[in-house]
Amino acid sequence: MTTATLDSVRQKLAAVGQEHLLTFCDRLGPDEVGVLVEQINAIDLDALPGLIERYVLSDQQFEIPDDLEPAPYYPRDPASPVRPWDRDAAAELGEKLIADGKVGCFTVAGGQGSRLGYDGPKGCYPAGVISGKPLFQIFAEGILAASRAHARPIPWYIMTSPLNHDATVAFFMEHNFFGLCADDVMFFPQGTMPSFDKATGKILLADRHTIATNPDGHGGALKAMVASGATADMQKRGIEHVSYFQVDNPHVRVLDPVFIGLHAGADDSSGEMSSKMLPKADAKEKVGVFCRSCGRTMVVEYSDLPDALACQTNPDGSLRFNAGSPAIHMLGVGFVEKLARDPEFALPYHRAVKKVPHVDLETGKRVEPIEPNAVKLERFVFDAIPLAESSIVLETDRVEEFAPVKNKDGVDSIVTSKRLQTERAARWLEAAGVKVPRKPDGSPDCVIEIGPLTATCAEELVAKRESLPPEIERGASVVL
Repeated sequence: MTTATLDSVRQKLAAVGQEHLLTFCDRLGPDEVGVLVEQINAIDLDALPGLIERYVLSDQQFEIPDDLEPAPYYPRDPASPVRPWDRDAAAELGEKLIADGKVGCFTVAGGQGSRLGYDGPKGCYPAGVISGKPLFQIFAEGILAASRAHARPIPWYIMTSPLNHDATVAFFMEHNFFGLCADDVMFFPQGTMPSFDKATGKILLADRHTIATNPDGHGGALKAMVASGATADMQKRGIEHVSYFQVDNPHVRVLDPVFIGLHAGADDSSGEMSSKMLPKADAKEKVGVFCRSCGRTMVVEYSDLPDALACQTNPDGSLRFNAGSPAIHMLGVGFVEKLARDPEFALPYHRAVKKVPHVDLETGKRVEPIEPNAVKLERFVFDAIPLAESSIVLETDRVEEFAPVKNKDGVDSIVTSKRLQTERAARWLEAAGVKVPRKPDGSPDCVIEIGPLTATCAEELVAKRESLPPEIERGASVVL
């Protein structure tokens, strides 16, 4: 690192009020200075002042549009008089797109399993109700099942984080990619943002030669897909659409032909970004809500939706704003490219005040804050929805497609997820004519796990009726 280079970096930092990042430079070795300067050069310094003023030093609340209304959606029942639609035609188109190699899978997997009491990437967490299969294996088997059904490889793109990237790749290598071809699985880390002191807007130092950073949110996936070369790989393979899902939901249908067909072929869809919804469990459930304003579909965070709207009911007593988001989407590859490359389409940041350890600039000692001291900025992928020319929403069922593993116990925990896994398996078996014992409260009096290689939906299990047991014993543990 030359003196001239360091002086140039110092001048750029001074111009935006961040020269403190070089406080300890004269006490660092050449390699450490190089690491620090590399981090600094990766920051868009010109954009910092405006970013800090808008998101760090002020807390701008989301403004509810005057014309906000519930977003329209395709009901789960295609024969619904509210909005009838052709499910078979959507499924046929979706199957054709998969068979023609036009669809890939994309998983946001940057999280750690710390909230689950697990030391490692969340995708490695054992979520199978009986088998203990890790989340990654459950998804891999779903992709493998679709690949076998359509006699072609289906590429899988996995966005990690700098914190868990190496461990995630090693996990897949250790398990031989769960039967998938390694050439069809691409890993790339998401981007990061500096963490800011909430009082001054100064970027924090994690240590004397390292900037404190945080992942830039699942909205950063759009930029990371382009920057990593993932979209270039998709285009090379002929992939036009990707199925987007997050790593904590073992019930997601990784490739749903009906959803794919609606996204790509519905008259009111531009094929850019589509979403699934599920009816909220209650008015205060902590999920984003699909709404519409100025003719555009959007998601309003639960924390931004006023109680007066969240609790508003229809004449029949049902919730008016009832369409919750399980974070399941379809993305057009061209749409992702457009958003990532055009500054005018940049997604907004969301502000979170957190406790961030940092180095005291006067003493050089590490500070472990007792109270939240910093602002972390991240982007959310659902903010891309209103940027689509026309975005559609499809209703799904909570038991069928949403059994998130977010917490060690309580709501959205591994306990509730396993309960839902058994309930869904029981439903599928009963649809196939198998007698499943149930308790007085209606819940299954047994534990059942159906792997994706056996069936990815009830219809596939019905087709295998002859190979299934006629009934399940009370209290039994069954893996299919």
